[in-house]
Amino acid sequence: MHSAPATLPRMTATSDRTLLTRLMWMSIAAALTTITMKTVAWRLTGSVGLLSDAVESLVNLLAAIVALIMIRWATLPPDEEHAFGHEKAEYFAAGAEGVFILGAAVSIAWLAVGRLLHPAALESVGPGLAVSIGASLVNLGVATTLIRFGRRRRSITVEADGRHLMTDVITSVGVVLGVGAVALSGWRPLDPIVAIAVALNIVVTGVRLIRRSGGGLMDRALPPEELAAIETALAPYRAEGIGFRALRTRRSGRRSFVSMKVLVPGRWTIARGHELLEKIERDITAALPEASVTTHLEPQRAYPTGDAR
Repeated sequence: MHSAPATLPRMTATSDRTLLTRLMWMSIAAALTTITMKTVAWRLTGSVGLLSDAVESLVNLLAAIVALIMIRWATLPPDEEHAFGHEKAEYFAAGAEGVFILGAAVSIAWLAVGRLLHPAALESVGPGLAVSIGASLVNLGVATTLIRFGRRRRSITVEADGRHLMTDVITSVGVVLGVGAVALSGWRPLDPIVAIAVALNIVVTGVRLIRRSGGGLMDRALPPEELAAIETALAPYRAEGIGFRALRTRRSGRRSFVSMKVLVPGRWTIARGHELLEKIERDITAALPEASVTTHLEPQRAYPTGDAR
């Protein structure tokens, strides 16, 4: 058995942890700012749609706090009790964020139904919408940053938080348009209807996060584009007659795990086979940064079909 673990230099691992932590503190600051601004917008107008927007920002705050805790845990180096690292902690954060979102949806729907049964007039719509738009611009800037760095650093927690904020921006736009329409038309039931639409929209986001979290905890195989990258790395060896069997993959937070059996002619020496395994592992880790590759050398005569899976 030969293994090439995905071990980052200490300085790189530390800088990653520092960057991800700073990103989550930025998300917390943005949540506190938008909660304040959206609460002001709600108090100015009395709109349940704007109140639902403020509730979602409260969820953003709770989710960012949980994500900060989980990232600090997930970026710890492997130890005796966690030889494969702590990266799976990020899936708990993503799952918790999904649950928070679903809870917010229920709260928003409850408030909206009450207002639908007892419509009320809106006040100071112009100033209220201006404040809400300002809060949305804050979220837009932070969401874009989180998604970009989350993808670059392969952090499901940071990317999920960014996508949640982006969803908040989209729903905020809908709320602003809905409240504006209420002010222009005078049709009061439209305000709670907009809030219910917000609730349904964030339910979809919450379910997606929970499914993604569950997939990671259940060791789902790598996505098709990463499997294709592995096959591309192995193609030159297949052309030389080297066989591969029992290819297994999984994702744990930012890290990918790949294992396989490598089939070589029985006349090969151990030294030659070992050299080949090192080359294969280097090629796969070049295609999949931060991948941990485990290979096992076997003679081809043990598998008459050669390249059997």
